[in-house]
Amino acid sequence: MTKKIGSYFLSMALLMFSLQACSQGNGPAATKPDNERWQQAIEYKMEIDMDVKTNRFQGVQNVKYTNNSPDALDQVFYHLYFNAFQPGSMMDVRSRTIADPDRRVRDRIFNLKEDEIGYQKIKSLKLNGKPVKYEVVGTVLEVQLDQPIAPGSTVDFDMEFEAQVPVQIRRTGRDNAEGVRYSMAQWFPKMAEYDYQGWHADEYIGREFYGVWGNFDVKIKIDKDYLIGGTGYLQNPLEIGHGYENEGETVNQKVENGKLTWHFVAPNVHDFMWAADPDYTHKKLTTKDGLELHFIHKKGQNEENWNKVMPQTEMLFEYASKHFGKYPYKQFSVIQGGDGGMEYPMSTLITGSRGSLIGVTVHEAMHDWYHGILGSNEALHPWMDEGFASYASTRIMDYINRKTKGESEPEVTLENLGNNSGQRSYVGLSKSGREEPLSTHSDHYNLNGAYSSSAYGKGAAWMSQLGYVIGEKNLDKGLLTYFEDWKFKHPNPNDVLRSFEKVSGLELDWYNEYFVYTTKSIDYGVKEVKGEGNKTNVTLERVGMMPMPMDVVVTYKDGTKEVHYMALRMMRGEKPAETQDKRIVHPDWAWVSPTYDFTIDRPMADIASIEIDPSGRMADVERGNNKWEVNSLKTNK
Repeated sequence: MTKKIGSYFLSMALLMFSLQACSQGNGPAATKPDNERWQQAIEYKMEIDMDVKTNRFQGVQNVKYTNNSPDALDQVFYHLYFNAFQPGSMMDVRSRTIADPDRRVRDRIFNLKEDEIGYQKIKSLKLNGKPVKYEVVGTVLEVQLDQPIAPGSTVDFDMEFEAQVPVQIRRTGRDNAEGVRYSMAQWFPKMAEYDYQGWHADEYIGREFYGVWGNFDVKIKIDKDYLIGGTGYLQNPLEIGHGYENEGETVNQKVENGKLTWHFVAPNVHDFMWAADPDYTHKKLTTKDGLELHFIHKKGQNEENWNKVMPQTEMLFEYASKHFGKYPYKQFSVIQGGDGGMEYPMSTLITGSRGSLIGVTVHEAMHDWYHGILGSNEALHPWMDEGFASYASTRIMDYINRKTKGESEPEVTLENLGNNSGQRSYVGLSKSGREEPLSTHSDHYNLNGAYSSSAYGKGAAWMSQLGYVIGEKNLDKGLLTYFEDWKFKHPNPNDVLRSFEKVSGLELDWYNEYFVYTTKSIDYGVKEVKGEGNKTNVTLERVGMMPMPMDVVVTYKDGTKEVHYMALRMMRGEKPAETQDKRIVHPDWAWVSPTYDFTIDRPMADIASIEIDPSGRMADVERGNNKWEVNSLKTNK
């Protein structure tokens, strides 16, 4: 026992000495203090030559990488996503061992043949003209540098690589279920992101991406019959044709050895996707704001719905730019491909034979805001992308449906304030016993179903419920403030909360502490109602562990209503009134108190009902105890 204690204190002493040395600048952990969120910068130049018979291509890549961090970098990492589509990969093993595998994957990777697998092979890699040491580890290329990249410096990486496009399984690949030849997502060696948390060289296991914003200059050589769409602006439309030329322009296709070279440029994006097929048809629509919308799909497939989605997509961008932030690019492409719906900068891949195309298009397009422009780390915080895109989709679909029917916006009432986007999915998860905190890394959820309900459902509920906490008008202002504060800056969960704090003037740290970092649920109830002469005493109870402010709506038998409002004390303020109904503000509710008493200045005989949050925006997991009515069992005689 004495030896163990002595060893313990010796270890602790060595640890404290090591930490002190690092803090004084003598160790690898020391970095220059930095008060601003810096961003790395990158410029890609790539040329590839596609062989559509073998489904392989040769590529050359030049990367200009600027280290804007305060740290000297003695290593860099690239993602080699195609390598996931090989038997024995981490994606394959995970899919064959998780209890609820993705139906699109299951054991399909394990059973791929040699000409069906995906790979990216590095033939050479140089830094500023000199070869560097590298090793391929699964879907990550680890590169050791003899000379560190100094803070503030720009270096050149030159690479030669070859790749084989896998059979379509997940997001990327060839020959999908609808016959699209190439859905080229995650197709090139992509530099990993380095930010204030360090390198993010995650293996590709199943989901979510994170990258460096930069400029792309991409040339793709492919058989002349193929039409390409994707990220970026086509630079040589008159050499290409295929509907990219403007009306009246003369096309003179520049064919060499049976191939056309497509030249795309994409500014300030963190990824580049393209899709190609010989049977694609291409239509475009220019909005009144000058945005070019491109629609590319297989000829003769679901033509009616592809025609319908064009004006609906214009409505989508009209609403989104007004309510979620001005879309900064001049183009967006909706392209048939992939295995469902997936977002990419300036574009999306969707399966095109579904009954309606607008729902998936809206969701994937809204990722261009939260994945493409704000660019939070999807791997660490998938709810900030999937959830926010889901919340926005609910609002946009409501707008499109109303505008299509010629309906005006409904009058705001206590019952229809905001929306309850994502809450049904989240409540089901909360009651299932399978919930994990929203702070769980996207690849580390125990179940795929739990990930989906968390990232999409609870993530959407985070936003819709925030409207209940701070008020819908503050929420609307905050959505625009968040966009302006953090576009092209990779916000984290605290950053988004701070934008809403600035707008509302309320303290909101508690909101993430409970709703993001724990699985504590919300459950409030009307515990007791007692008449006392010309007054009525009401007792509320907090059954769940997460505290919330209270909107309690009293409806009288004469049809009038009033709101009794109790803020949380730790909010340090109140939200503004949200309707014209009379509102009575009571003293704050301290979270340590399980019950709260207040008085209504009317006799109990006048009251028809008392209800907590009739808007349904609060993600209460048990709404059965939220309402007291005259004819309910809660009536006190």
